[in-house]
Amino acid sequence: MSYKMETDKLRQVRDTVEQIELSIPEAELCERYEKLYTGAVNDVMREMCLVNCALPPEIKPLEKDMVCCGIAFTIRSCKDPTLTGELEHRVKMLEEIKPLNICIWNANGDDEASHWGEVMTQASIARGCKGAIVDGGIRDTKGILKQDFPIWYRYRTSNGALSRTKMTGYQVPIQVGNAIIKPGDIIFADIDGALVIPRKIAVEVLERAEAIEKNEGEIKEWVAAGLSAEEIHARGGYF
Repeated sequence: MSYKMETDKLRQVRDTVEQIELSIPEAELCERYEKLYTGAVNDVMREMCLVNCALPPEIKPLEKDMVCCGIAFTIRSCKDPTLTGELEHRVKMLEEIKPLNICIWNANGDDEASHWGEVMTQASIARGCKGAIVDGGIRDTKGILKQDFPIWYRYRTSNGALSRTKMTGYQVPIQVGNAIIKPGDIIFADIDGALVIPRKIAVEVLERAEAIEKNEGEIKEWVAAGLSAEEIHARGGYF
């Protein structure tokens, strides 16, 4: 007797990018997330048993006060010494970036090349891009800083991309660390790193995180008023 491995359900979960209409405008959603902090949003995801939403801690902001929320525009690449087609592929990718996008780049473990620089920043800003999360390298750091562009990255290097790495796709599902990101998901990043919120629960997570932040404000007031830890805990507070 032969058995056929059933992969249809897994393919549906991993490969499909659903077109989900949010109950509030994307611009409002992003603006409200940016008033929060990633810790509160991560706690909400944990309540929902989603514990792989945070990107690797090595991915850090270029400046500590950078905060950004936007719609995931996914990019992936890999090490490749050849050049043919790379510039043309990048041009096509850049033309498809839309306002409110955050470019999120999976370099598949490359630790040599830069994947983002000054000109990429300028071209992305011109298309309304809000920021970038690069699980790889950046260069032209001064040029990026001058443009006040929110960016999170793994390392810096003077090495250019050509002859070291090539794009293998964009606007496709990618994986960064343990987090799976699909085009259209919500990306939120601050001083504590970046995380992904699946699009279909983005409004629910936002509203719950806003409630948590309000509750934490009350807890801070109790602490300032001199209540004991036991009293705060009895009122439903936490530390």
